[in-house]
Amino acid sequence: MPNQSHVFPRHCHSHLPTVARGDGCYLYDTEGKAYLDACGGAAVSCLGHNYTPVIDAVTQQMQAMAYAHTSFFTSEPAEELATLLAAHAPGNLNRSYFVCGGSEAMEAALKLARQYALEKGQESRKYIVARQQSYHGNTLGALATGGNQWRRKPFEPLMVSTSHIPPCYAYRYQHAGESDDDYALRSANHLRLEIERLGSENVLAFVAEPVVGATLGAVPPVGNYFQHIRQICDEYGVLLILDEVMCGMGRTGSLFACEQDGIEPDILIAAKGLGAGYQPIGVMMCQESIYQTIAQGSGFFQHGHTYIGHPAVCAAGLQVVKSIVEENLPAQILHKGQLLQAMLVEAFGDHPHIGNIRGRGLFVGLEVVENKVTKDPFPRQQQVNKRIKQQAFANGLMCYPMGGTIDGSNGDHVLLAPPYIISEAELQTVVDILETSFAQVFA
Repeated sequence: MPNQSHVFPRHCHSHLPTVARGDGCYLYDTEGKAYLDACGGAAVSCLGHNYTPVIDAVTQQMQAMAYAHTSFFTSEPAEELATLLAAHAPGNLNRSYFVCGGSEAMEAALKLARQYALEKGQESRKYIVARQQSYHGNTLGALATGGNQWRRKPFEPLMVSTSHIPPCYAYRYQHAGESDDDYALRSANHLRLEIERLGSENVLAFVAEPVVGATLGAVPPVGNYFQHIRQICDEYGVLLILDEVMCGMGRTGSLFACEQDGIEPDILIAAKGLGAGYQPIGVMMCQESIYQTIAQGSGFFQHGHTYIGHPAVCAAGLQVVKSIVEENLPAQILHKGQLLQAMLVEAFGDHPHIGNIRGRGLFVGLEVVENKVTKDPFPRQQQVNKRIKQQAFANGLMCYPMGGTIDGSNGDHVLLAPPYIISEAELQTVVDILETSFAQVFA
């Protein structure tokens, strides 16, 4: 009889293999089986699983000094990473607050937004507006901000009230014959209506993912949607907070995902790909004007965690960003993303149960439907997304299927977010295994 585990797993009845090692785009279990990682775990392992420069950077920092509390010291890795991010961020987004993950970064962003309003004498600004079918983290503030219904429901009595407007989701919501520009404006105007309903003097911030991640499955905005959003926020004095935890740090083909939409937010958060899985890191970045309001006011951001600005964590993030920039990975990501989407269209463009293939860069989603003509989803009781994940994993492929795509309950999709270093041959292997797995699930 195997030894009893004392780990509290994600699912109490799961029986998972034990991972032994990683190399490139593959992970290997203790039985020697190889798994091609086509999702980076959760869009995390962007440089693969044995990337020596990051390992060396962390090792060197650990040997020099592992930890120093930020109430006593700053550190060279934190200073250098903040400088590097500021040099490449859009506009004046040039102050960085380093935490240990996306949820912490979102909590910091929400608190900074509120404190900024207070220090400007705008005490009535308290409401957060976000989008349905979004995900912004799993701590209570971040969970309240997100629009992922099945994650929210058990904990709603503990959460602050947040407004949610419809997402920019062309496959489901763009009308037949409606141009991209018209749909982008109509979709963005949901924010205007909600701000006016709440009272513009009461609205603190609007939060959105530039490319929606796990909840919708790599849904990019249409046309100039985010330019309309930026204009609306400016008109009403509402802060724009962009969540690039999944889609940032090169994932969509630019270091910051919002670059491709021609806008800059007031506050931006990133994580996942920032540490590439080598250390747990997140960042909250803000405009210089926000920082100066705090600096010239109370002078103290009323927030903090024990491990903010951890030197070894920042050393990892610093090397990851250096590698992305110096190796010109965003351009490669755009090229590989085009290849991947072309391969998927060739394999599944006429598939009766693949309704939509979408994404940006190496951030791609396939929406699974029962009826391609009507776009009707499979009944959720069939748990199609779970069956796809299990079958693909059995076939040696890690992908990221999710359910509740349409409304938090119905709909299925598969998210792909492979490492940036993936080869063309490996991309083809991803598609081939998916093709086999779909055939087995839908047989």
